[in-house]
Amino acid sequence: MEPLRYFLLNKPAGFVSQFVSPDGVGLLGDLSYDFPENTHAVGRLDKASEGLLLLTTDKSVTRRLFQGEKPHVRRYLVLVKGVVSAETIQKMAAGMDIIAEGGNPYHTKPCMVEKVQNPQIFGDWIASHPAHIPHDWLLITLTEGKFHQVRKMVFAAGHRCKRLIRVSIEDLTLEGLSPGEVREISGNIFYEKLHF
Repeated sequence: MEPLRYFLLNKPAGFVSQFVSPDGVGLLGDLSYDFPENTHAVGRLDKASEGLLLLTTDKSVTRRLFQGEKPHVRRYLVLVKGVVSAETIQKMAAGMDIIAEGGNPYHTKPCMVEKVQNPQIFGDWIASHPAHIPHDWLLITLTEGKFHQVRKMVFAAGHRCKRLIRVSIEDLTLEGLSPGEVREISGNIFYEKLHF
């Protein structure tokens, strides 16, 4: 029996979070990394989104991460069109109404929302936005991940999401990973940093 393996990927925009698709899209298998058989993504980032994606051959991880008793913290760096007011940040943080999967209304749980000036801590791969176009970077920290939730929250708050980057899941982060880069880590570190 093959040992279980665990990977961190900085998913570039334009790729879907899967290895097979009937559509002509960028797949995880198109990246320059030789993943072992039975590797799957834990959770998803949509095609336009970037950032931390967990992959593993361990089938129990998805259930433990998304169906366990303890919610897991996820952080997203979001570039939004327009200047976001303090009132809007409070509204997003308190919980707001969005349309969830299937067209059903959903009220989001309270979360943390803060403005981030010139986000450099995640590396110089975060391209600067033209200064003449009003915009803000937000760091959104939440413990749920409904279908396109962050994008829908930004839209419901009256803004457009121009870029969305997942920077961490619990204590697993993008640190040191360039877009498209994969890092394999041990199962012990993987489980420890996810607080399983």
